[in-house]
Amino acid sequence: MSSSHRDPLDGLALLQGLRREALNLLRAGGTERRFAAGEALWTAGTRPRGLFIVLTGAVRVVRAPAGRQYVVHTEGPGGTLGEVPLFAGGQYPATALAAEPTVCLALSRETLARAIAADPELAFRLLGRLAERVRTVLRRLEGRTSETVPVRRAKLLLARAGEHGGAAIPLGATQAEVAEELGTVREVLVRGLRTLREAGLIVPAGRGRYTIPHPAALRAWAEAPRSPGEAP
Repeated sequence: MSSSHRDPLDGLALLQGLRREALNLLRAGGTERRFAAGEALWTAGTRPRGLFIVLTGAVRVVRAPAGRQYVVHTEGPGGTLGEVPLFAGGQYPATALAAEPTVCLALSRETLARAIAADPELAFRLLGRLAERVRTVLRRLEGRTSETVPVRRAKLLLARAGEHGGAAIPLGATQAEVAEELGTVREVLVRGLRTLREAGLIVPAGRGRYTIPHPAALRAWAEAPRSPGEAP
């Protein structure tokens, strides 16, 4: 890793408080990898390339059964990727795509083993990340099976509003990517946003941004029962 700029490991909750020896092993053995927005870190079915820690940016992990792509999970700074084939063997079960310009630290199994030997707490941190990911995937699966697309769309918009303090909110990705996040397709997302605009539940604010005048009304509308033929 280059030492010509601020240590990229600084500020990552995953590594806070680890022994200096373990951190030095990660610095010495890790390789910084840079990815442009939309670039694949790897594709499903390829051989593992080590453990990746996201330093900056964001990565979407997606599956595409029967040609329809959906999001499994998303990782930001401090997030880890590639554990399944690294620890269990085999190939990558999903494709990892940079959602924006992204920098990752790539660690070989050998480097990781040496760092864990220097500080076993690192192993518990990585297990904690995996456990949290299982929770996330289970929540996502539950939402896909028990919630309608309108409910999932409303929750996403309300979550974005919470992140931005009630100001105009961006969708945070392309319409296709947001549709994948919701487990639907772009056409359904576009139609649903148009329906929300016509109902006055969201107001366009330019450049793909929206305001939500009455969040409670949006939540109530999304949860209201619908007939099979009603617009989502």
